[in-house]
Amino acid sequence: MANPTQSVAVALTDGSFVTLTIFSESDVDASLQLIDAAEAAENGEAPLQLMEGFSYEYQIEGNYRLQEVPKIVTPSRANISSGRITPNIYVGSLILDVLDKDTSVNKGSITIEVRSIKTSYRQDYRFMLEDITEKCTDLLMQYTSPVSQHFTVDFNRDPQTLYQRFAFVKSLIESSDFKEAVHRIVSSPVTSWAEKEEEGDIRRARRINNATMRQFITSSSRLELPATHPLHCRLASVPAKLRIRSKHETVDTPENRFIKHALTSFTQFCTEIRIQFSEDSRAYQEVVHLEEVLENFLSHSVLKDVSPPVSLNLNSPVLQRKEGYREVLRAWLMFDMAAKLIWKGGDDVYSAGKRDVATLYEYWLFFTLLDTFKELFKVEPSTLEKLIKPTADGLGLQLKAGKFIPFQGIFDAGGRKLRVQFSYNRTFRGDQPYPSGGSWTKAMRPDYTLSIWPEGIKRNDAEEQELITHVHFDAKYKVSHLTEIIGDNNLDLSKEKEEQRKGNYKREDLLKMHAYRDAIRRTGGAYILYPGSQLFNKSGFHEIIPGLGAFPVSPSRDKNGISELKAFISEIINQILNRASQKEQLSYRTYNIHKDGPSDILQESIPERYGNERTPPPNDVHVLVGYFKDANHLNWINQQQLYNARIDSDRGSLHLGPSEAGARYLLLHTKAQLTTGEIWRIKENGPRVFSKEAMIKRNYPNPSQHFYLVYEIEKVSAIEFENMKWDIRLLKKHNKGRGSALPFAVSLTELMKAKV
Repeated sequence: MANPTQSVAVALTDGSFVTLTIFSESDVDASLQLIDAAEAAENGEAPLQLMEGFSYEYQIEGNYRLQEVPKIVTPSRANISSGRITPNIYVGSLILDVLDKDTSVNKGSITIEVRSIKTSYRQDYRFMLEDITEKCTDLLMQYTSPVSQHFTVDFNRDPQTLYQRFAFVKSLIESSDFKEAVHRIVSSPVTSWAEKEEEGDIRRARRINNATMRQFITSSSRLELPATHPLHCRLASVPAKLRIRSKHETVDTPENRFIKHALTSFTQFCTEIRIQFSEDSRAYQEVVHLEEVLENFLSHSVLKDVSPPVSLNLNSPVLQRKEGYREVLRAWLMFDMAAKLIWKGGDDVYSAGKRDVATLYEYWLFFTLLDTFKELFKVEPSTLEKLIKPTADGLGLQLKAGKFIPFQGIFDAGGRKLRVQFSYNRTFRGDQPYPSGGSWTKAMRPDYTLSIWPEGIKRNDAEEQELITHVHFDAKYKVSHLTEIIGDNNLDLSKEKEEQRKGNYKREDLLKMHAYRDAIRRTGGAYILYPGSQLFNKSGFHEIIPGLGAFPVSPSRDKNGISELKAFISEIINQILNRASQKEQLSYRTYNIHKDGPSDILQESIPERYGNERTPPPNDVHVLVGYFKDANHLNWINQQQLYNARIDSDRGSLHLGPSEAGARYLLLHTKAQLTTGEIWRIKENGPRVFSKEAMIKRNYPNPSQHFYLVYEIEKVSAIEFENMKWDIRLLKKHNKGRGSALPFAVSLTELMKAKV
């Protein structure tokens, strides 16, 4: 298959033309196209279209060359009239200057469109900009500060700011809802009955009323009646003409006058803003196209018969309720606000003619997630104070990539109150020592972070006490299919490394989610949001978090994936509300382990297994240090495989605490015995209470107490304790003299430090 090639004529400033030929280095037909001029004008694009991610060679005839654009247009060293074009991830209008090869004087320019690899990017771009506009203007309508009433659009300001404002207005007018609303109005306009008075021949009179009778007497232009006329005896003459009133249906109603006024206002805005742009710019072409759309609306026969409004009756039931009219009313109200809105972040999306749909997707997801979290957590964050602020030249939307914006609220679930924070562009610093929050290594900044911790605890304290959970989301518009994120299960890892050396990191996004989850402390999960269709979610252990994955969230009204994302976040909420969850236990254990600083060092040989299970950490294994009275008592212990301790309130009884009750080993010693190797394993059943009678049945020598606490024991079989002895004087709880007979428990770590 031949690689696509296109040639176009470039108009120079002297009126002549020069041919530019572009060759695609790929055999994909869609990588290089020349679309119809009408289609290009409708979409505000250039007819010659490249595609992001592809590479091209070019050749311009004559004594000319193209201006070098760093990282995009690179002239050839062998022939400066040719070279390569590599758009990479750039999307939008690419204006290339044509220079004289010898003098480098500008001789003209050509605009080339770089399209997104996603076929739906036109629709996505329009929808997202329209949706952001709608959400912003909703916020503006709620903005109650009096300062908002004094802003006017200054058309002499920075053209880039004007284009940003125009982009908002354009998204309103070009929306399918607005176009359908105007179509409904002109197809079925509101009408009213009006009286019309006109002069007519007296013979056309049908009804005679008081006004008609007065004209018979007072009219000046009259006709003599013949003598033979029946009325001659009463009237000598009658009027030649009568002013006759009739009713007719008209579209010239207050509501239709408002519609015409709204469309005229939009048109005037476009006309005033158009003169600020150069005729060869994308902005100029877009304004012209929008003017044509509005002129077509105004030229409809229905609106031609509508007069200008004397007043605007915005409380009209027709404007507020009737389909078509209510949509135009809302657009007109939004238009006034949108024209005053300043959005510096818009420069990232459409500055210098580009259409960065990926960045727009990131902004659109911000509003989508904010609405989702407000709904799920039933909280109303101080949105207006943070997102819309008055500036010197308008109302500023404080949304820009890289700028940290947090929103907080309290979620009351009945049994537990949680503090919820949704953050955009939160940076987790890498220079904070544990247990502070942040990253283990370098600073990291996910696009969106949901942080949840118990109400009543400060965020920093929640971090240090392992009570906070972070869930991260990253926007990835360029990803179309799940395999682009997780790769193929049958992937040859050696081939993947080869691709990485070439610069093709196919699983980079997945690895980034791993980095967020593992590097940012107290992270419960990290997830990719992309405009696809397949869900991918991997959970750790038996609960929804910790985990990582990808959720499809598409820019559309229906089947956009938001419901699945809401269900997932609801599961996270339920898990955090569950005080008996594995995550709750894990966070408590983690805090409890690390709160006291560095742990003890134990490199002695200890059993690897306890019964059929793994031996717990030695700090969690307790050893009961018990006393036997004499040889008879020791013989009874050996025969019965029982160990007894007094449980009365007298001296020498056992103080039963968690360590004593849960002890796993028993170390025996007797009077004046300071070093012992008499170690037993306590069976898992734990201690029981035996009566004096029960002890007599088991041949216990001389029982003196009514009740005893009895442990079932067995000889230790583990070779790790073989031939070991311990000096009980080195144990902190050991008492001298008569107190040495008191049973007590120590950790296995402490016991091993007393090893002889």
